[in-house]
Amino acid sequence: MKRLHYFKNNSKNSLIEKYHLYKGEKLNWLQVTLRLERSIISVILPWVLFCTAYGILISFFYYLGLPIAFSNSSIITNAVLSFNIGFTLLLVFRTNTAHDRFWEGRQLWGALVNTSRNLTRGIWIIIKEKTPQDRVEKEAILRLVTAFAFAMKLHLRSAPLDTHLASLMSKKQYLQLQDTNHPSLQIAYWIGDYLQYQHDQKYLNVYQLTTLHNCVDDLVDILGGCERILKTPLPLIYTIKLRQLLLIFCLILPLEIVSFLNWWTGLIMAFVSFTLLSIEQIGSEIEEPFGFDPNDLPLNAICNTISNNVEELIRLASNNVRSC
Repeated sequence: MKRLHYFKNNSKNSLIEKYHLYKGEKLNWLQVTLRLERSIISVILPWVLFCTAYGILISFFYYLGLPIAFSNSSIITNAVLSFNIGFTLLLVFRTNTAHDRFWEGRQLWGALVNTSRNLTRGIWIIIKEKTPQDRVEKEAILRLVTAFAFAMKLHLRSAPLDTHLASLMSKKQYLQLQDTNHPSLQIAYWIGDYLQYQHDQKYLNVYQLTTLHNCVDDLVDILGGCERILKTPLPLIYTIKLRQLLLIFCLILPLEIVSFLNWWTGLIMAFVSFTLLSIEQIGSEIEEPFGFDPNDLPLNAICNTISNNVEELIRLASNNVRSC
């Protein structure tokens, strides 16, 4: 009984918990559903209304006894089947390709979290402190690792630098970033320059320097991978052709079903067009996973995870020093 009760509660809250884990927000199931659907419905609603009105118009013509082209012929049936096979295959291809791009983006941001942890941990443990100023500089560099993630997020979203990014560095560095075409690369340069300086001061041997530099290189590689996804969209001809087939299908389908459904044709067309257009729009939305849409990657939550990890490392290390 306990197990069954747990299963029911877990099933009831799975959508809420998944969204909370994904976006970091605690909403009820209706709020989650409406938020995820909002960006899709706003785009496809005009087309759904058009298909509905067209279905009702075909029903009206049929009711008046006006000749509906091929309504009782196998030609329309064969045409519907042909278009159904064609656009279904293209729709599956489009959705799978978009999901692959979405998942690759998530893997890259997951790698960013791990690389940031490895780099900050390595800097804190390997680089020794001889003066209080050394510790201040070390903490500043760790926060630059966090700044790299936030700058990368803003870069992928084509968004301007914000105050949160400014809080992670000195005023001089922030002013310099404002005059830089690629803030993330500039931050990576500062981190690498700091590591090289520590090596010159004999705080790092060449093997330690290489290991930490490899982490910085990984950050830049992750940035490049995300830029490749962003700047290489799915060829537009696939989108154009898919929408053409969807439109043609929605235009000929009422001619096939009106003799069976009569006045229900408009309602069925609303359901069919909403389903097909929703799937197509989902693919279009997740194809570019770094934006602000509700179904895009939770970049804010990922950046906050990196920031929390770095701040916790600094705090715990400071407490250990005091206890000693």
